[in-house]
Amino acid sequence: MEGINELKAISFFSTSLHTMESIEEVLWDVTKNVIHKLGLVDCVIYEYDEQQNLLVQKAAYGEKNPAGRTIYNQISINPGEGIVGYVAQTMNPELVSDTSKDARYIIDDQKRYSEICVPIIVGDKLFGVIDCEHPAKGFFTELHLYLFNIIATLCAQRIKELRAFKKKTFSKENTYYVKLEELMREKKVYRNPHLSLASAADMLGISASYLSSMVNAIRQESFIDFINGYRVKEAKTNLRSQHYKRYTILSIGLEAGFNSKSTFYKAFKKCTGMSPSSYREHDHFSILSELNFSDFHNLNTLRQLQRE
Repeated sequence: MEGINELKAISFFSTSLHTMESIEEVLWDVTKNVIHKLGLVDCVIYEYDEQQNLLVQKAAYGEKNPAGRTIYNQISINPGEGIVGYVAQTMNPELVSDTSKDARYIIDDQKRYSEICVPIIVGDKLFGVIDCEHPAKGFFTELHLYLFNIIATLCAQRIKELRAFKKKTFSKENTYYVKLEELMREKKVYRNPHLSLASAADMLGISASYLSSMVNAIRQESFIDFINGYRVKEAKTNLRSQHYKRYTILSIGLEAGFNSKSTFYKAFKKCTGMSPSSYREHDHFSILSELNFSDFHNLNTLRQLQRE
């Protein structure tokens, strides 16, 4: 009977959700497992960033996910922009049979003709949007819409549970969080460009999902943003230091633990609002502005005496 296999996939997902210990795991489980089991070719889940008022790609399946938990050409969308943005704004699902006839359609990695978008609503607030595309026109059916609404509801329920769990369980006094901070401040493990969520969890003797949940709950940021925060802080110090004045900006970033120029510049701008080069130049002018005219006069006098 049509839909039996799909319903089995949803049932399996419903059961596996209880083993997910972080929101990140929930989102990737949808894209990598459920979408695959449904026989679909493409899926991206956007999370709504309320502070920036942006929809940010957080998990993917298909061409957008070349390996692991990597998202190729990760993009952000404004609410109201494209079909995804429209669904986020209205909080109503959309099924588009022919995107070539829909002016809202935005091409991401490649053009596809069918699209289905369903909002994830936690409580009465938008959490994000599940977006699936297919190269064939008229591919998605009302059954797909029904299934995706179930998936979104199950996701919302688990996300709500995880948020409640985090609030009750984690604080800065958490033993593992204290140890994590010590690893950062004293051993400076963030300088290792290959440091990962899994390797850091091994150092602490906890699971990667527990570490991710702990950092998300206490710092309200992802593990990688937490690590990059320490790297950026060290880079800022070294960009101001006379000891590093002959170092290139890239070498300062690499020494702080970044593994490439692009990741360094992206993280630095995210934390400071400016590029490393602008920061170094701004700091140079800040030092000069602190000197007054008499400082220059005394300096010139000293040089005159030295010449005599």
